[in-house]
Amino acid sequence: MAIRIYNTQTRQKEEFRSLREGEVRMYVCGPTVYDYTHIGHARTYIAFDVVRRYFEHKGYTVMMVMNFTDIDDKIIRRANETGENPRELAEKFLRYFLEDMGALKVKPADIYPRVTEHIGDIIDFIGRLEEKGYAYEGSDGVYFEVRKFKDYGKLSGIKVEDLVKGARVEPGEGKRNPEDFALWKKAKPGEPKWGSPWGEGRPGWHIECSTMSTKYLGESFDIHGGGNDLIFPHHENEIAQTEACTGHEWVRYWMHTGFLMVNGEKMSKSLGNFITIREALERYDPEVIRLFVLQRHYRSPLDYTEEGMEHAKNNLERLYNTL
Repeated sequence: MAIRIYNTQTRQKEEFRSLREGEVRMYVCGPTVYDYTHIGHARTYIAFDVVRRYFEHKGYTVMMVMNFTDIDDKIIRRANETGENPRELAEKFLRYFLEDMGALKVKPADIYPRVTEHIGDIIDFIGRLEEKGYAYEGSDGVYFEVRKFKDYGKLSGIKVEDLVKGARVEPGEGKRNPEDFALWKKAKPGEPKWGSPWGEGRPGWHIECSTMSTKYLGESFDIHGGGNDLIFPHHENEIAQTEACTGHEWVRYWMHTGFLMVNGEKMSKSLGNFITIREALERYDPEVIRLFVLQRHYRSPLDYTEEGMEHAKNNLERLYNTL
C-alpha cells in the first residue's frame, strides 16, 4: 500500500515516491539554541520522529538531518542579558535540547550540523548566488534580490506585490527593496564575527538551512519539515535561494506541523506562555507527553491543557493495563 503525504507546496495529498529506491532523505529545521525547549517544539520533533519511524517500519532507510542555529540575533541578545559568552550559551542550551529529546524517546538525527561549523560552506553558497546575479552587497550586508526569483511564493502563496504594499526600507538598512532578505550580516561592535569577501560578519538565518541541507542530502531530497510558522518567510526564502543557486527543484515534499495552543494563542517564547519540556517532564512520564501530542493529527492545532494531559495519562494507563 502506497504512502501518501500532504505536501504543503501543492496543498494536496500525494503518493510518496523517494528520489532513491528504498531511501528517504529528510531535513527538519532544528532549534535556535538560546533558551530551554518548550513542548510546542516537542510536538514538531515528536511528529517527525513518528514519520521517520514509520518509513523505517515500511522498510526504508532514512537519512535524517537536523540543524542547530548556534549563532543568531536571539543568542547574542540573551548572552548580552546574562553576561555569558554567546558560544557557551548556545552550547549549553544545545546540550539541554539533546537531553530533552532523549527523555522524550526521539531518535537522534543522523547528522546535527551547526551553523558555526559551516561558515565556509555558507560563504561559498552566497558567492554562487552573487555570481548568478541573485545576491548583491549593501552597506550592512549581502542581500537576496527576491524579484529576480520568478517562483517566489510557491510554498506560502504570498505574492511579492503584497509584500511591497506599505513596506519600506528602514533607515540604516542597505537593501534595495523592502522584500529582500539578508544572506550575510556585517558585524556590529562586540558581536561574534567571521571573515568573508564582504567584510567581517555572520550568516543570515535562511541561508544556513539551504547550505547545510544540500551539503548532507544533495541538491534535491525527499522531505523538508518544520512547524507551520516556518512556512513564511523561512522556508519560502530557503526555496528561493536554493533553487536560484542550483537551477532545479530542491525539495519533493514539504511537511509542517500545526501550532500548540495555550488559551487560543500559539505557545511561544515571545508571548511568554510556554511550558518547557523540562517542566512538563517533572510532572508527567515522557510517554504521556508523546501520547498527548500524537492524539491529534500533526497538522491540526492542539490545545495544551492540564485536563488534556491528565486524559492522555489515563489513556496510557488503560493501554498498558490492557496489554
